[in-house]
Amino acid sequence: MFQGKLVMAASVRQQLVERALTAEKLLEQLSPCLIKLKEATAAKLCAKEVEELKLSNAKLRADVEQLVQRLRRAEEINGVKQVYCSTPTSSPATPNGPSSTAESSVNIPAEKTNQSNTKPEKPQQKKVKPKKEQKAPVKADEAPADISRVLLKVGRIVDVKLHPDADTLYVETVDLAEDKPRTILSGLAGRVPMEQMRDRLALFACNLKPAKMRGILSEGMIMCASSESKIHIVEVPAGAVPGDIVTFSDYPGEPDKQLNPKKKIWEAVAPDLKADENGVATYKGCPFTIAGKGICKAPDCPNFPIR
Repeated sequence: MFQGKLVMAASVRQQLVERALTAEKLLEQLSPCLIKLKEATAAKLCAKEVEELKLSNAKLRADVEQLVQRLRRAEEINGVKQVYCSTPTSSPATPNGPSSTAESSVNIPAEKTNQSNTKPEKPQQKKVKPKKEQKAPVKADEAPADISRVLLKVGRIVDVKLHPDADTLYVETVDLAEDKPRTILSGLAGRVPMEQMRDRLALFACNLKPAKMRGILSEGMIMCASSESKIHIVEVPAGAVPGDIVTFSDYPGEPDKQLNPKKKIWEAVAPDLKADENGVATYKGCPFTIAGKGICKAPDCPNFPIR
């Protein structure tokens, strides 16, 4: 009985192998047919799309022709004359006669055609006066290195304290009528009492590049007339308020947004800042002026340099 089952299993196995071989042969035979079927289907789809495009194109041409006819009728109603231009077709010329032509109408207003037939009159030439050369605005880097490049403003010292790491430095909080107060350091500790600094109006150079002094960033410089033994903060005229700007009648230029340390503008200007014999703060003899309010002074320090 066991041997019978083995024989049956071998027979079934042989049948399966034969069927697998038959299936492989059928697949080989059917592959070319499948490829041709795919190509035929793609060709039919392309042909269908081409036909649809042709129909759409024909419809579009008909619509355009209708619009042209409507436009022509509207122009005729409005009194616009129609001019028809003949254009040659692409058919070749016969040896016995001229090439055939097709009439194509082109709507051209009569006024335009008349203009094309007449020669335009030459306009009278007007004498053109030579334009004066306009001077280009002077760039900040090309402007002269004078006091007009420095922004001097009135500020109020709203708070003052000693620098935590330097006995000779004050740390001042200054209201310059800007978005927020500035922190400005000065070496006045020990020379000007703190109570004389607080709530005082003074002049500040406001467009120097900010610099750290013993770890605290200073955003400007207070202006003082000084010698080795004496110092006096430059006084502003009565009526001056924070934000007022100092001007110089002999130097009307605009101040830089920020002085470039590489250009050495401040170094060029500083030697000519001083109080004159009457204690008036000047640059090359031209007084520090706040428009409509007066001049700035250091009355106790005639002929002192201002730093």
